[in-house]
Amino acid sequence: MCLALPGRIVEIGADRAGLFRTGKVDFDGLVKTVDLTCVPQAAVGDYVMVHAGLAISIVDEAEALSVFSYLKEVELAAGTEAEAEAEAEAEENAPS
Repeated sequence: MCLALPGRIVEIGADRAGLFRTGKVDFDGLVKTVDLTCVPQAAVGDYVMVHAGLAISIVDEAEALSVFSYLKEVELAAGTEAEAEAEAEAEENAPS
């Protein structure tokens, strides 16, 4: 299974030879350097889908924000489940 995440381009640069485009991409607060070679038309402010450090497509802001919202829901659900498991384990191991 492959997973790509959306991020917003905040800066565009190039490598020393000028052959490959790279950029700084903001993933909801986490900024990483990404290869932009596959999306030559991408500009600062655009949202791109990134897989393994490579921007593979440009997406609109609504789609990117929808993915961020979904990921936050998953994170909250996982945290709630982990808390419930920890509480159950604590009750199980508590002295009677």
